[in-house]
Amino acid sequence: MSTQTLEDAVALTKKFTSKPSNEELLKLYGLYKQATEGDNETERPGGFDFKAAAKYNAWMNMKGKSKEEASAEYIQLVDELSKSYL
Repeated sequence: MSTQTLEDAVALTKKFTSKPSNEELLKLYGLYKQATEGDNETERPGGFDFKAAAKYNAWMNMKGKSKEEASAEYIQLVDELSKSYL
């Protein structure tokens, strides 16, 4: 199944019948945030909020990518994951 837009790809992830790995989810998160908001300019979460720190790092790993590039990579990743999780 091939998606054309970021919105289509996001909708497709909601139809997954099983949950992708944490690594895959973090990559999706980072690409989505980069595609919709651009470079991460927020402060790093402190303390013991490991989930927030992992999400922060996933988004920071996308720094420098254009919104269009991140969007295209997100769509490509969702298409790839849909083969395993639909």
